[in-house]
Amino acid sequence: MTGPPCVLHEDPDLLAVHKPAGWNTHAPSPWAGEGIYEWLRHQELRWAGLAILHRLDKDTSGVLVFGKTTLANRSLAAQFAGRTVRKRYLLLTDREPREAHFTVESRISRDGERYASGTRGDAAETRFALVEGPSALPGILAGTWLLSAEPVTGRTHQIRVHAADHGLPILGDTLYGGTAFPRVCLHAAELALDQPGSGERVTFTAPADFAADARAALRRAIIDPAATDCHRVIHGASDGWPGWYLDRLGDFHLSQSEVALSTAQRAYLAGDGAPDSLSLYHKTLSRHVRGQAPAASSPEPLAGAAAPERFPVRENGVSYELSFSEGYSVGLFLDQRDNRRRLLTGHVAAGFALELSGVEVLNTFAYTCGFSVCAALGGARTTSLDLSKKYLAWGQRNFALNGLDPAGHDFIHGDAFDWLRRLARKERRFDAVLLDPPTFSQSRDSGVFRAGKDYGKLVAAALPVLKPGGALFASTNASDVAPEAFLETVRAAISAGGRTVVNEHYVPQPPDFPVSRAEPAYLKTAWFRVGQD
Repeated sequence: MTGPPCVLHEDPDLLAVHKPAGWNTHAPSPWAGEGIYEWLRHQELRWAGLAILHRLDKDTSGVLVFGKTTLANRSLAAQFAGRTVRKRYLLLTDREPREAHFTVESRISRDGERYASGTRGDAAETRFALVEGPSALPGILAGTWLLSAEPVTGRTHQIRVHAADHGLPILGDTLYGGTAFPRVCLHAAELALDQPGSGERVTFTAPADFAADARAALRRAIIDPAATDCHRVIHGASDGWPGWYLDRLGDFHLSQSEVALSTAQRAYLAGDGAPDSLSLYHKTLSRHVRGQAPAASSPEPLAGAAAPERFPVRENGVSYELSFSEGYSVGLFLDQRDNRRRLLTGHVAAGFALELSGVEVLNTFAYTCGFSVCAALGGARTTSLDLSKKYLAWGQRNFALNGLDPAGHDFIHGDAFDWLRRLARKERRFDAVLLDPPTFSQSRDSGVFRAGKDYGKLVAAALPVLKPGGALFASTNASDVAPEAFLETVRAAISAGGRTVVNEHYVPQPPDFPVSRAEPAYLKTAWFRVGQD
């Protein structure tokens, strides 16, 4: 069985993963980015029943184990409750320990955003030991001490509180008095437990690398380089670089910002953050690109060899043609990677299957037909609809790149609203309809379309061509539309059209587009199974 690079072990009962720092165990709210639990649970059908038995803080990396079966869940719950699971953490501190071994015991309770030792709360015990001193830790870790920590109990923030209580706050843990650092240097290095099925004692380990770039570590956890060579590398403020975005695109890197690259950004690209490709392009982001010639809005070369007019990239084993000379967009929206994968595998989410073999899929606003290619590879016959002949021709090249004969599929040039009416009159019906319109568009036939104002009209126009029980995919990147409002708009349009929502799955942007307070989510996507009243 295969899986993303973060998977350490899988058997019929357990899934053990190496969680990177900076990723929640589970989503803190329905509209935040997925935690590693939600992301895994909706990645593979065999993981649909995953259960959380323990957690790691967002900023803590290391071994995390999920149960896959009822037997495993009961066994692991009993083992954690009975304290027979052995957990060993590693941490760094820049304060010199007074002793090589010590134990901290206290009661821990919540104190605002922190947890604190005191007379109230749950009893907690942690055993610490010195592993290495400063002389053994080179580079940016020089002047720090490496300690192991074994929590006897499992209270929230327990190790962080107890380390600080003993005068050894963890490096990077500013919440508990630690010195600022790019990450909280706490890592779950080892977890030992009894395998639920066999009873055999098993140990899962993950090496700690506190010097590694946490942003890169997150991408390495989710991106299999053998299958995917295009993804987001830096996502603005969430990755510590407000207003700057960096994408890996095959053999090239594309930098994007509203202003010219700063000295610090150029130093990052030339130093520790140097791309592993020789060619770097930069694009100045602008809100005023309508009417511009492609050359005026295309990325410009910054370093390395010039890209050919067209070049291939790979995503989930599927090939796409990209170009730096066709204007504002290069030919593929990387934030839709997981949704394209859903079409490729037929697995939308736990409890939401998408049978594509032999069915009809309509992809409106198809652009370069990325969704269509994945649906066709999944066994569907596709119809791609777009206002641009150029992009439809590009889409047909994407079909051919993947060994698909474009002649076996339909490509319709025209206005989406006009063609939805035509297809309805012709009584064409589709098993799945995909709606991913631009935030703003204008056509001669339908006039101006604004996603925030007109999305309900688009859903209403699509319903007559969607078969009862069919799947409707709805997406928008309109940042000024709240996810709750977006979902309510789609649901209301379905209800007003005399249809019912049988199943629904909301999907935020993928983990390499991390969501934070400083960089809120902008992409909203949802899958609906739509019945007939």
